[in-house]
Amino acid sequence: MNLKLQKSGIKNQQSPINITGSKSESNRLLLLQALYPEIQIHNLSNSDDTVFMAKALSSESNAIDVHHAGTAMRFLTAYFAVQENRTITITGSERMKERPIQILVDALNQLGANISYLESPGFPPLKIKGQKLTNNQVIIKAGVSSQYISALLLIGSKLENGLYVTLDGEITSIPYIKMTLQLLNQIGVETSFEKNVIQIKPLKELKETELTVESDWSSASYFYSLIALSDNQTEISLTSYKMDSLQGDSVLAEIYKQFGVSTAFQGNSISLKKISKVNASVNIKLDLVNAPDIAQTIAVTCFGLGIACHLTGLHTLKIKETDRLVALKRELEKLGATVIISKDSLQLKATSMIKKDIAIDTYKDHRMAMAFAPLALKTNLIINEAEVVSKSYPSFWSDLKATGIRLSE
Repeated sequence: MNLKLQKSGIKNQQSPINITGSKSESNRLLLLQALYPEIQIHNLSNSDDTVFMAKALSSESNAIDVHHAGTAMRFLTAYFAVQENRTITITGSERMKERPIQILVDALNQLGANISYLESPGFPPLKIKGQKLTNNQVIIKAGVSSQYISALLLIGSKLENGLYVTLDGEITSIPYIKMTLQLLNQIGVETSFEKNVIQIKPLKELKETELTVESDWSSASYFYSLIALSDNQTEISLTSYKMDSLQGDSVLAEIYKQFGVSTAFQGNSISLKKISKVNASVNIKLDLVNAPDIAQTIAVTCFGLGIACHLTGLHTLKIKETDRLVALKRELEKLGATVIISKDSLQLKATSMIKKDIAIDTYKDHRMAMAFAPLALKTNLIINEAEVVSKSYPSFWSDLKATGIRLSE
């Protein structure tokens, strides 16, 4: 499905837009619920990734296909490694077979797991013979995807002697690691994170526990961009959010002050309002090592505002659904931008020119589709394979339309 977005304005909302639970929190809690059935979860994400995760955890099949769900691939690899007397194969889409997993597999095998590769060494699909893991100490590179580390931490409390994880090197995406630890704490697991060592103590039993997932801050980023690109005094409310969020992407509230957007917490909602224009001479400089998933949104916001930016800390974007740095450069340049990328950074030069009627390719990447959508406030554009948003935010297009954006197939 290709969607045509016509240049249009947005209207102030009479009621908040309801955004479902964080995919990151949901997938972590689903794995913990599989380990501890006493957990009840409310406000789960309705994303494809979470649906695939839940389906795989409840499946009795010995062949699991996670499609494009990268988080599910990493977390399920750790989960099935500790399922004694069960052998499964786990695979995914063709792109998933290109996404590295060796660092996690090596770490699990250090702990005593039995995991082997069925095709290319270092990549899915995998064969996992579940068994009791007797070792409790592991060293893992710290500068890789935090999902590898979180996968280990989530099974740590089920190991007989708990788990000691030593992180080697500079740590990437610390907020996601802290999210995992805080969710473990909420179900009663004792943890510590000192310098480069994380300890997870074993949890023998768990009383019935109810947990509510906060709405997804990554999904909120597209509305921050929409407000930033709109006229002064435009306002949108989103629900349900917390001031003390576990999600690293909640840094959006601080970052978007630079784009003239204020964030007001009202009960469990946030109200986003455009309160000032941005000087065209400004050069936005951000290190997004702790929030790489909002890089695409920020780059497109800067382009739409005609301002320059220099974004760093983006090395993990190369192993996502697509190489997001290459994809961003290619699609922004179609619209008239000048972009320079390295292995971990993106520089965008200021320009007031935005071409119209450009078709944006999405590369089977949900964030490419949603990040470019707010440009409908500035120009007509087409989003190719727009249905890809279902990976994290199935109702995105209907919610966007509710703001006043005109779109048609």
